[in-house]
Amino acid sequence: MPKLCKVLVSLFIILVFAQCLSSQHEPSENFDWLLGKWQRTNEAHDKKTFEYWVKIKDTEYAGLAFTLQNNDTVNQEKMVLSKSDGSWQLKVKTPDEPDFIAFEMTMMKDGLFECNNDSLAFPKKITYWRDGEKLKANVAGDSLQIPFEFSEIEK
Repeated sequence: MPKLCKVLVSLFIILVFAQCLSSQHEPSENFDWLLGKWQRTNEAHDKKTFEYWVKIKDTEYAGLAFTLQNNDTVNQEKMVLSKSDGSWQLKVKTPDEPDFIAFEMTMMKDGLFECNNDSLAFPKKITYWRDGEKLKANVAGDSLQIPFEFSEIEK
C-alpha cells in the first residue's frame, strides 16, 4: 500500500508539473499592455501622431489614433480589438470609410499580436508589440512597411 501511495503522489506531481509547463507557453489573451496614451517618436518633424487605448471589457479594447500637422488633424482612425466567436479581430475605421475593416488575428504571444486581411492592397498585415517601455507597431503590404514607435505620454 505505501508503494502505491508513492506512485500516486509521484504521478500527481508529474501531472501538476506538466500542466504548469504547458500553461506557461499558452499566450495570454490580455492586451492591457496596449493601454494608455502614446505619442509616436519616429514621426516626421512637422507632424505629431498619438494613439489612445482603453479597455472596455476583458474581450474588447478601443483605440483612437490621430495625426496633427500645424494643429490640424490630417489623419484619424478608430480601432476596436475584440473577441467574437472565439477569435480575436482588430477592426479599423477612418472617417472616409463607411464601416470598420476587419483584420483577423493570426498570431498572439504575450505582448505581441499580428492581424491580417489579404483582401486589401494596403495594409495586409498589422502587428503590435511591446518592447520594454515602448509600444511598437508595423503596418505592411506586399512591398511597403511603415514602422511605428510610441512612448507613453501619461501614466
